Amino acid sequence: MTQMQDITSPMTALERRATLSLASIYALRMLGLFMILPVLSLFAEKMEGATPVLIGLAISVYGLTQAILQIPFGLLSDRFGRKKIIIIGLILFSAGSVVAAVSTTIYGVLIGRAIQGGGAIAAAIMALVADLTQEVHRTKAMAMIGASIGVSFGIAITLGPVLATYIGISGIFWLTAGLALLAILVVLFVVPNPEKSRVHGDAELVPRQFFNVLKTPDLLRLDYGIFILHLCLTASFVVLPLLIRDAGLIPKNHWMVYLPILVTSMAVIVPFVIIAEKKRQMKKVFIGAIITLFLANIGLFKFHNDLIGIVGFLWLFFCGFNLLEATLPSLISKTAPGDLKGTAMGAYSSSQFMGAFVGGASGGWLYGEFGAETIFLLCAVATGTWVIVALFMNTPKYLANMLISLDDISMDKGDEFVSELLGITGIEEVKLHFEESVAYLKVDNQKLQKEELQLLLNRQGED
Repeated sequence: MTQMQDITSPMTALERRATLSLASIYALRMLGLFMILPVLSLFAEKMEGATPVLIGLAISVYGLTQAILQIPFGLLSDRFGRKKIIIIGLILFSAGSVVAAVSTTIYGVLIGRAIQGGGAIAAAIMALVADLTQEVHRTKAMAMIGASIGVSFGIAITLGPVLATYIGISGIFWLTAGLALLAILVVLFVVPNPEKSRVHGDAELVPRQFFNVLKTPDLLRLDYGIFILHLCLTASFVVLPLLIRDAGLIPKNHWMVYLPILVTSMAVIVPFVIIAEKKRQMKKVFIGAIITLFLANIGLFKFHNDLIGIVGFLWLFFCGFNLLEATLPSLISKTAPGDLKGTAMGAYSSSQFMGAFVGGASGGWLYGEFGAETIFLLCAVATGTWVIVALFMNTPKYLANMLISLDDISMDKGDEFVSELLGITGIEEVKLHFEESVAYLKVDNQKLQKEELQLLLNRQGED
């Protein structure tokens, strides 16, 4: 008999170690990618061969290689082992950082950033998290990693201008290479080794399910949304550092803009996240956040030459951006069937990185041909189309994902087990995957009778 499942139990020490160490690897990598965002355009314009288009590509080309390679890397980790693929990805990321660090031309930086993006290890990390956590704790582990990404983004945007003042753009790339090597040490000596690896439908893309995701209109609407969101972010940062400098604030003091904006905008969105989740007003809050982003881009279009205007509307931009970054993954989780969540997140992540690439490329071209203000006009039009797309999305069901191990359940008792689960108040959907030894549940946490579910699991464990 296997260890009895306890849906109310805390993570074990091994699970906490696995989750926190893998979150740190994700954070170190994202820190290196995003520290460059608020400073690259300031430094790259002085490089040999620099043009607005090439600067935009240098900022965003990592998104193209990420989008192309993240799914293959995830599939390779199933075959050759999670840690091996993660280490290879981190070596690529470090190598790309070194190429960019030693480059004196914009072409070298462009190549280095493309190689950085080639270290597409997100899917492999998520799969390793799934290998190292019990089913009942996996959603919590994924949420902790998601939080680490948000924190690293905020630190990177604030820290980038400060570090660039003292060590230059090449110094940031050298630091990024060092962070990647540090992450390799964490993989080798801190992250536990899984007892076994298998495909997890909630954590990684399953190729045979991909077209099922593409046939779901609401998931496609969310993919379009994350594409537009990161298009706007990357396109804006092609020119925002230049506009802030030209409006009178020297680059070494740009952190004085980014830090207060990020901290206060994060504080402002907390009540709206609570309203969306606890009060079940997700669609209204979601559309409101898109409209906020639209208004911010209109404001930046009108006041891009005024420092107070830039700061004010950039704050509004990040209020919308942070709220959307928080709600979009939640909507994916609510919308996708439990056993399709990993595949849905794979398509979502690819859309995010393609948005970043298109944003940098189009932003650089528009800046060179028509001026900085046209970037914000593009973003306003893009977010306007997103509002229209979002209006037609179905109101999400407020169902959370829950995973239950099937180690104690034989296939011939599967139908009986499903009937018993669906008889418990709060459980709305059950899908059994005996090849993964997992039951995927969709549950209403406000109604779920956890004690009744635990009693059922206890009985199964005793049989």
